[in-house]
Amino acid sequence: MKDWISTALHLIAHNGAVVLVTVARAEGSTPREAGAKMLVAATEQRLTIGGGHLEWRAADIARNMLQVGNTACGVERMALGPSLGQCCGGVATLAFELLTASDITWLQALQQTLQAGRACLRTRTLRGANNGHAGPVSVTTLGPDDAWPSTGRHQRCVLTDMGGRLSMTELLAPPEMHVVLFGAGHVGQAIVRVLATLPCTVTWVDERDAQFPGNVPESVTIEATDTPEAVIDQAPAGSFFLVMTHCHALDQRLCQQIFRRDDFAYFGLIGSRSKRRKFERRLTERGVPPERLAQMTCPVGIEGILGKAPEIIAIAVVAQLLQTQALRARGEGNAAHLPMNMPMYISEESL
Repeated sequence: MKDWISTALHLIAHNGAVVLVTVARAEGSTPREAGAKMLVAATEQRLTIGGGHLEWRAADIARNMLQVGNTACGVERMALGPSLGQCCGGVATLAFELLTASDITWLQALQQTLQAGRACLRTRTLRGANNGHAGPVSVTTLGPDDAWPSTGRHQRCVLTDMGGRLSMTELLAPPEMHVVLFGAGHVGQAIVRVLATLPCTVTWVDERDAQFPGNVPESVTIEATDTPEAVIDQAPAGSFFLVMTHCHALDQRLCQQIFRRDDFAYFGLIGSRSKRRKFERRLTERGVPPERLAQMTCPVGIEGILGKAPEIIAIAVVAQLLQTQALRARGEGNAAHLPMNMPMYISEESL
């Protein structure tokens, strides 16, 4: 998935300027959540804040900013009702930021921080600073031990009003889902193509170097190795493991190694129910406690999707990964929250 920072840097390099549109606040039913982004350049548009007339109107405002060279940040509160020709019923408050070459430094620093696996806060004054011009961007890197107490609201982006000074603060973090995929066959390649469109990182493992395609997405790391068990040991806690190699004996070795860990989020083995029964017997004989076998998903993929084409299997499997990730986020409460000492949410009237 091409992140908004890389896309913004690309558009600035090729167009000189781009407008970053952010859903700064989402009330009720809205097409996208707070923090969703769209980038609008003079002749092209990337990413989406939900489509429809809302997006068309936002793009029109952004292009007008580009035409007049407006350096002030804009804030628009849009009700998704008859006036916009949409029936969502909610309200989306959008922030508009004009980005130029002067913004490259903080964009690159933010990109490097996220690539290093660190979360950070980005804050910008949208109104009430620099005689109407946009305030500077402030980026605060979070340490590994920084706590995020629950505020009771799963918001990654908030608007605050401090005496007429309107600011937007958003939490930016590396993708929470890391997939370790063993096997570069047809199904593995189809799964990688789907995962490349999602906010996740992938370690793709196979001993056959020639099996990997010439070009892989930037979110994917290739591991062509004869010792794939070492990749399991090095994977971060909470990883999603998928085993689908060309060799059942190798599959079994990998399963044994995965069961030596107790901190994975998901463990899927491709195969039929008969393959599962055989592997359960063999794994039990090799010391895997029977009660742990329920942690292995086999067959993989959500139920109800028929077909054995690689692309169909890939969609079913990735859907199951997303279901697992959503359940973990709700059940463990590991979604990040803004600190409790952040100012209160801005009222509708102050916009």
